[in-house]
Amino acid sequence: MKTRYLLTILMVWQIASLSAQTSSAVRNDPEAKKILDAVSAKFKSYTSVQASFTYKVENATGKALSTKTGTITMKGTKYRLVFGGQEIICNGTTVWNIDKAANEATISTLDASSGMITPQKLFSNFYDKDFLYVLNGDKKVGAKTVQEIQLTPVDKSKNFHTVYLQIDKVAKSMYSTRVLENAGNRYSYTVNTMKTNVPAADALFVFDKSKFPGINVEDLR
Repeated sequence: MKTRYLLTILMVWQIASLSAQTSSAVRNDPEAKKILDAVSAKFKSYTSVQASFTYKVENATGKALSTKTGTITMKGTKYRLVFGGQEIICNGTTVWNIDKAANEATISTLDASSGMITPQKLFSNFYDKDFLYVLNGDKKVGAKTVQEIQLTPVDKSKNFHTVYLQIDKVAKSMYSTRVLENAGNRYSYTVNTMKTNVPAADALFVFDKSKFPGINVEDLR
């Protein structure tokens, strides 16, 4: 699993040419910013969010390499991500990364000053400092009308060069994200369902060792 992509661009998101994108994105497209700001404001109004998603990996020719599904619950700065045989739990300060197949868990401290991208940032204002962006326009995806925004990282040392966000035009929420890696692979995340303002007890965002019999825990704090 490419965890760095899941937490860098979740869903939580190919039309314009590279030259057109570059010349427009240097100024940052004001229409794209209006859309992103609206999505961010709406997300911040929720007390909690639960979403299911599909994660797909393709090679440079578009051949599907793997497809998996996952779920995520977010509340304030807390989150719990379940993806295949992995869980990532964060209570806002501590992160537990659980590998079920290996029956191992690592504990680390969330460093807010490190610039780490959390799931919450993906739905809010992660784009303001880290990316240049331009609106590619509307397109139909099934029955939905989505607004596609193309982003390029300001830091050119990143191992991906382009991100496509698709925003549900009616719901004003993230629908999909597609990340193009420098090496050629493509990673996409599509939101299947989303529920907001649902009850989410704080205990959900804390690792309970008793629920993982025999698990080996490594504390890296």
